[in-house]
Amino acid sequence: MSASLAVESNTSPGDPASPVVAVNGLTKRFGDIEAVTGISFSVAAGETFGFLGPNGAGKSTTINMLCTLLRPTSGTAMVAGHDVVSHAAQVRRNIGLVFQDPTVDTYLTALENLRFHAELYGLDRRRFAVRARQLLEMVELWDRRDHLVRTFSGGMRRRLEIARGLLHAPRVLFLDEPTIGLDPQTRAHIWSYVDQLRASERTTIFLTTHHLDEAENCDRIAIIDRGRIVVDDSPRVLKDRIGEDRVDMHTSDDPAAAGALRDRFGITATPTREGLTFTVAGGEEFVPTLVTGLGVRVLMVRVARPTLDDVFMTHTGHTIRDSEGDGGGGDFATAVRARMGRR
Repeated sequence: MSASLAVESNTSPGDPASPVVAVNGLTKRFGDIEAVTGISFSVAAGETFGFLGPNGAGKSTTINMLCTLLRPTSGTAMVAGHDVVSHAAQVRRNIGLVFQDPTVDTYLTALENLRFHAELYGLDRRRFAVRARQLLEMVELWDRRDHLVRTFSGGMRRRLEIARGLLHAPRVLFLDEPTIGLDPQTRAHIWSYVDQLRASERTTIFLTTHHLDEAENCDRIAIIDRGRIVVDDSPRVLKDRIGEDRVDMHTSDDPAAAGALRDRFGITATPTREGLTFTVAGGEEFVPTLVTGLGVRVLMVRVARPTLDDVFMTHTGHTIRDSEGDGGGGDFATAVRARMGRR
């Protein structure tokens, strides 16, 4: 595995004090549907920034606008100091992109996939040879460089896509649901590679995810729901702001239990697939009172410290897990269909 991935970049470094991504009032509409609603945020150079939200929340639509694949309806976005509309070519030279759906050519070898990408970005042969080996070693595919990609597992193909996205030393690497469909071990390996990037090249990482554990790896996250950013800060700060424990419970009569919680304790409980959930200070100490004073038989009770799912529920009124049941496919497919004029 390569100890360093340093390489002469073909992009200008820009002002390190300026945000590498700056978004103001960005909106995207598809007919009567507003997929992204006036969002504003910035990402500092070298930061790992995450969009956390359920499928269809607007994550992929936003990335597609930032990567110049979709034209914003209104608002502005600057990436690496360039406007995504008026200077799209400069933006593309400064970014790498790993799509949610696989895009490597399975009829080429791993090295041939990288060589094709190098031709598009004008990398000379000497620089390509050094860079390709460094990256393939990092993602543990150097020994498979001459194998056809169609023989690769899903995790190997995703690792190759990450190597390809980094080949031209971009200032920003966009990862759209980078570990979707992968097993937990492979997901952990992907994050190991991302950590190496940060240590060796200070690459800015912008990812979308609906996995809470992945969001924990970010320096900062923006929770997005129904096309709006509802909160933006570091995972630790967001959890600390809640300050209360989360209690999940199931009773013999959940609607009656919710009424009793409201009337007797002034607590508003939210229905979930398992029963009810609410937050309270000193959750463990509250459990005996809950069991004896609710007036409804408690079948299950679980207390947990605040998580990012609690943060999401606090700001949106529902959990990410519950939101996932609203529909499938995410907004990426919607964006592509709209762009291609299909229904």
